Amino acid sequence: IKMGRRPARCCRFQKNKPYIKSRFCRGVPDAKIRIFDCGAKKARVDVFPFVAHLVSDEKEQITSSALEASRVACNKYLLKTCGKDTYHIRTRCHPFHVIRQNKMLSCAGADRLSSGMRGSYGKPMEMAARISIGQIIVSVRAKDKDAPHVIEALRRAKFKFPGRQKVMRSNKWGFTKWERTDYVRGRKE
Repeated sequence: IKMGRRPARCCRFQKNKPYIKSRFCRGVPDAKIRIFDCGAKKARVDVFPFVAHLVSDEKEQITSSALEASRVACNKYLLKTCGKDTYHIRTRCHPFHVIRQNKMLSCAGADRLSSGMRGSYGKPMEMAARISIGQIIVSVRAKDKDAPHVIEALRRAKFKFPGRQKVMRSNKWGFTKWERTDYVRGRKE
């Protein structure tokens, strides 16, 4: 019998030290999110000047399933409104932290079988990304005319995460480190 996933409140806060997959911590299931870039990821830097970010407002952990759910929601909305190859979504945080769960039996006569909190070091169940305040979770670059759609897509992606996030419009040109004015001036030179 496969048990359901526990709600986000069980593993939302960063309690302990980072616990990563290693030769000591084996048998870790793969992260649910496999694709971190989707859309027109090979598009040249000049094509998509507009960029918006989904920025965390809390110090927390986000599971790999939540990251995957947000990527799917964001991608689906942009595909429907903007069309194919008119945007590039990048998930900026990676789930490296292993979440353990101490499985409890809840059937009849479980009190005779289970050991309760004795030896309660759990088994690896899933992966999570550790997020700090002000860290970018998802970035989307697109054309200027698609800006409202990008902001709406990030707002929808926000519902997949616990805690508070902000959707922020950037003054930079796409995924570069230059301001838009500097980039245009540099291109002319």
